Amino acid sequence: MRLFQSVHARRASGWLLIASVALFGATCVQAQTAAKPPASKQAKSSAATVGVEVQVTDEMRGAGEVSSGVKLPPSPPVTGDRKNPVPSWGKPLPYPVMIADRRNNRLIEIAPDKQIIWEFPSPNLKVYRGNEDVNFSPDGNRLAVSEEDNFDLHIVDYDKRALTWTYGVPDRRGSGPGLLNYPDDAHLLADGKFITADIRNCRVLIIDPADNSVVSQWGTPGKCKHNPPETLNYPNGATPMENGDILVTEITDAWISRITREGKVVWSVKAPNIRYPSDAFPTVDGKQVIVADFWKPGRVVIFDPATRKVTWEYYVKEGEGALDHSSLARELPDTGDILIVDDLNDRVIVVDRQTKQIIWQYGEKGKKGFTPGLLNYPDGADLDVFHDWKAALKK
Repeated sequence: MRLFQSVHARRASGWLLIASVALFGATCVQAQTAAKPPASKQAKSSAATVGVEVQVTDEMRGAGEVSSGVKLPPSPPVTGDRKNPVPSWGKPLPYPVMIADRRNNRLIEIAPDKQIIWEFPSPNLKVYRGNEDVNFSPDGNRLAVSEEDNFDLHIVDYDKRALTWTYGVPDRRGSGPGLLNYPDDAHLLADGKFITADIRNCRVLIIDPADNSVVSQWGTPGKCKHNPPETLNYPNGATPMENGDILVTEITDAWISRITREGKVVWSVKAPNIRYPSDAFPTVDGKQVIVADFWKPGRVVIFDPATRKVTWEYYVKEGEGALDHSSLARELPDTGDILIVDDLNDRVIVVDRQTKQIIWQYGEKGKKGFTPGLLNYPDGADLDVFHDWKAALKK
């Protein structure tokens, strides 16, 4: 989701990039709560012999293959979607939240009552490590996942808790066939295609998981400057909108652009009051933009792209409410409050729209862990409007 400081240090040198991506393997690993699955196997590919091997550090490994240890309840079937969600829990959090718990190398879903209801620990650190963005597919059956410093993308089957598709070569960066360089953001589109922002290759890719072909590419590898869709300046967000357009976030100069699937730029503006934009989203009504500032202290801004007028802002300089490199902000349906992923404070919070007070929190500020109630560098989140956990947990 972020380049942190490295992009600024390396921007002058750039990278030699090749504008093509092809097949690199698929994985299918069953993830169980009680026992670890066997190591996944990936198909052989010439892509494994190119690119640059990455030295994996202890920080990148995080806590390893960890789990909360909680006995998980049976998952309810999909009965809702984004247009017609399952019944709301109301304030303070209307729906369970799926969290990409980056340095715990796991996905974990938390109910509004803070019960752990679903979890996907890493089945194998070589293949699955550092998950940093997660989003449900439009049908609610799958999860799209990106792993920046493992240089790959995944699809996880929600019901089976299984890894079913991988694109990219773990621990190997590059721009040739089957390679990525710090891929950020992960969404499955309505037509089944997978979209990601390949930050250090300065491009956005739309990939067909059926055959691993690249069906669309915005940005010209090796040319990192703002001139969408021909060139992009370190994009770290590619968010689908309700009508199929894509909201693209570029780190440098805080550019946010709305681009059609055909590559036509609808509008392109600089986000106001933002130093380091992270994963812009449309507001619930689709008329405005909400974006987090990956900075310390962090900030969240909602603005009208037609006028660049700020209509809501959260900014606390110090104390319990201050953000430390917040990577994601979402306007909550039903309540209008704001969900924020507060990365380096190891927590996910909900801020009341009117009072700007924290009214819900999972994780403890500055305390890392993987047992119930704790997170370790959470980096992405999505709302589960698909499964009626409210009814399921009452049974």
